[in-house]
Amino acid sequence: MERFTDRRVLITGAGSGIGRATVHRILGEGGRVVAADINQDGLAETAKQAAANGNGDRLSTVAINIGDEDSVKAGVASAVETLGGLDALVNAAGILRSAHTHEMPLADFNTIITVNLTGTFLMIRESLPALLESGKGVIVNFTSTSAFFAHPYMTAYAASKGGIMSMTHALAAEYGKQGLRVVAVAPGSISSDMTDGKGPGLPADADFTLFTKLMPILGQGFASPDTVAGVVAMLASDDGAFITGTEIRIDGGTHQ
Repeated sequence: MERFTDRRVLITGAGSGIGRATVHRILGEGGRVVAADINQDGLAETAKQAAANGNGDRLSTVAINIGDEDSVKAGVASAVETLGGLDALVNAAGILRSAHTHEMPLADFNTIITVNLTGTFLMIRESLPALLESGKGVIVNFTSTSAFFAHPYMTAYAASKGGIMSMTHALAAEYGKQGLRVVAVAPGSISSDMTDGKGPGLPADADFTLFTKLMPILGQGFASPDTVAGVVAMLASDDGAFITGTEIRIDGGTHQ
């Protein structure tokens, strides 16, 4: 498939996990991509892999700290200039921290909200002029299954992802008449740097019986990031032309 021929895409969180998988998927379908991440070593590895796949000529990278307004302003401007415009924004960047809520420092709570929720807002705000000018702009946001049902020890993360989901609906209504689509994906049970091993940083005394309802019913364990990348590519392409103001759960039937 060449669904992204002549389409220009900016992807955050592109230095690892789902963001990296999405970069490779869209490059593989003919797109031109700017990969963004705070982790420049991760971006270099993404670029190295793209070159090995024969797609390096259509990939550029830019360092962006999505929780910093000045970094976002400069990074998005650079990406739009590099691409000569923008047709799709994929907001895959985010962080996950876990703790007993009564023990969580305010600074940690605010950091999660700043990166996940405020960072998504900043990327959208700075990208909107170019996306609207495109006339076929698409924003794909990342919410989470934690926005739908309980994920123990993750109140701050759940709050940030619930905010992203609500923001997705509001944006779709506000800009729909101008041709902009805004959708969200809600991954769950996906293997990535964020979730593998002790990625979530669960408390040492975490009660794992609280997680029994968070396992996928398909029985295959955690899925690969490619599982999400394929759905993102569909939503950001013309195949998703009649999808906006909603979210798609990608979780193997978790919590049915």
